[in-house]
Amino acid sequence: MIILTIFFFITAIFYSSIGFGGGSTYLALMLIWDVPFYIFPIIALICNIIVVTGNSINFSRTKNINLSLLVPYLIGSVPFAFFGASISIDKNLFEILLFFILLMAGVFLLFNSKSFGRNQIKIRQIPKVFSIIIGTIIGFISGLVGIGGGIFLSPILFLLRAGYPRHITSTASLFILINSIFGVAGQLTKDMVFNEFLNYWPLFISVLIGGQIGSFLNIKFLSNKILALMTSFLVIFVAIRMGLRLIS
Repeated sequence: MIILTIFFFITAIFYSSIGFGGGSTYLALMLIWDVPFYIFPIIALICNIIVVTGNSINFSRTKNINLSLLVPYLIGSVPFAFFGASISIDKNLFEILLFFILLMAGVFLLFNSKSFGRNQIKIRQIPKVFSIIIGTIIGFISGLVGIGGGIFLSPILFLLRAGYPRHITSTASLFILINSIFGVAGQLTKDMVFNEFLNYWPLFISVLIGGQIGSFLNIKFLSNKILALMTSFLVIFVAIRMGLRLIS
């Protein structure tokens, strides 16, 4: 538990520094450490909520939240995050899904790192229906495996030039927060042993502290581009570790 707690702490630092929660990596770490499978998603989602809440508050204070950008994606994602989270899937299928999600997330984040700091861009108007469809797909996948989905939404928004970097980052954080809340609600429709889930409380404390440190690093020391690169390497490393587990 001590080593797992340390890894959760490190993950929270990296992810929170660029406005993400870290759900996909928490899931992979729990899989590697043989945490009971049926409580994976709710632990990861609660860790997401803890980490991104601080970032969301900071974005609110700095008035970087663009609701017109965020809302269409939430309209699509929220019901499907709940629906996806209410579905039980086989552990082997879960491992395969998580491997591909981690690999895609790492590549997406690597691409995303090139976009940080580009404030002089021409913003495109994305059709609301298209935004809702994207939100629906991300929401369902996020709920199914237990992540917030911001790590996919953010690169897509950059690719579409849907907003300025500061707005995209805040949108991704709030997207993760709200999706994770509804994901937890969906998970609560399943049968689970709460006593066993509560035994992992040190993980929640570690991500709370790590999340605050990550936010501080973002504000005071390192650029978003450097932090995104470091985080993408972490995600790809975990994906490779997952892949080796699947073929062993």
